[in-house]
Amino acid sequence: MVSMIKDFLRLESASGLLLLAAAVFAMLAENSFLSVYYEALLSTPVEIRVADLLIAKPLLLWINDGLMAVFFFLIGLELKREILEGELSDPAKVVLPVIAAVGGMAVPALIYTWVNWGDVVAMRGWAIPSATDIAFALAVLTLLGKSVPTSLKLFLLTLAIVDDMGAVVIIALFYTADLSIASLVIASACLIGLAVINYKGVVRLSAYLLIGAIMWVAVLKSGVHATLAGVLLAFFIPLRGKEDGSSPLRNMEEDLHLPVAYFILPLFAFANTGISFENMSVSDLLAPIPLGIALGLFFGNQIGVMGLSWLAVKLRLAKLPDGVGWAELYGVAILCGIGFTMSLFIGSLAFEHGGPVVVDERVGILLGSSLSAVYGYLWLKWRLGKKAQSSVAE
Repeated sequence: MVSMIKDFLRLESASGLLLLAAAVFAMLAENSFLSVYYEALLSTPVEIRVADLLIAKPLLLWINDGLMAVFFFLIGLELKREILEGELSDPAKVVLPVIAAVGGMAVPALIYTWVNWGDVVAMRGWAIPSATDIAFALAVLTLLGKSVPTSLKLFLLTLAIVDDMGAVVIIALFYTADLSIASLVIASACLIGLAVINYKGVVRLSAYLLIGAIMWVAVLKSGVHATLAGVLLAFFIPLRGKEDGSSPLRNMEEDLHLPVAYFILPLFAFANTGISFENMSVSDLLAPIPLGIALGLFFGNQIGVMGLSWLAVKLRLAKLPDGVGWAELYGVAILCGIGFTMSLFIGSLAFEHGGPVVVDERVGILLGSSLSAVYGYLWLKWRLGKKAQSSVAE
């Protein structure tokens, strides 16, 4: 288990660095002679037709609706495994991260709402600063080396998993378009089919993936965001196989980690962070939407994560992780303000109809996430260094 955790942290941190490179390259492309080719690439029409069934979308939406469904499928696999036999299976260890995650989702949303109250269009983005990007956050911790306690990394990991669960619920409840009853009936039938083969003990992944593909198309046509099909499918993948002791869920999770971390997420970052800085001024950064997002990410997570964590410990509902003090926990609260991937994804849903507001949204995400990453790194470097000096002196 320790080896698996180390491999996971190493993979996620490397993915965070690759995400950063993809985002920088996208902004360079958008603000250079490559902008025409960049925009043409993302707007390339891609169609799939089977008889009367037609799925026609630009490449950008195939990335956001299709490849990101694989990302959410991986999240679902991780959630199921953690709930059944991982960190989320131990109530004593999960109480504090769960409470902290609630604070990290609620307070940023309240700050954004306060800044944008009264603007109907802007209020669609209330959930953008509520997300935490685990890849980037772990990448920052990795830069600090072995001085970071393992218990602190596990706290952040568990908090981010709970945060992902919250993001899935938010997308399902608040970012759903006009519903198609016929498509929802087909999706429901697929869920019943998945439940039946799971109950019958079927362990062949091909059966689940076939039904899952049909469900993805149905959900795509239903008005509910298609990525949720990935999460639903994951919950039916069996954790344990037959007598040989194999785990279909673990095998699928291991197979998906590399392509998701090193291809899907960087491609998503490249496709969604091509912000043009032409004619942009300081006043654009202070517009209500980017300001609300930046303040929510940077201050909201610090206040929410630390505030509810302190309250939970004082009420004896939970205790601090072993070897972790309030100063180290505050450092993690800062890093929770790195929204990036999930914030960009929710932003694409909130403002999917386009217009200049989309640029405002992405600028706020980049500003809030960057401030959180730099400040969190500097704070933890100072605090962990001071702690190491005290240990040597003793």
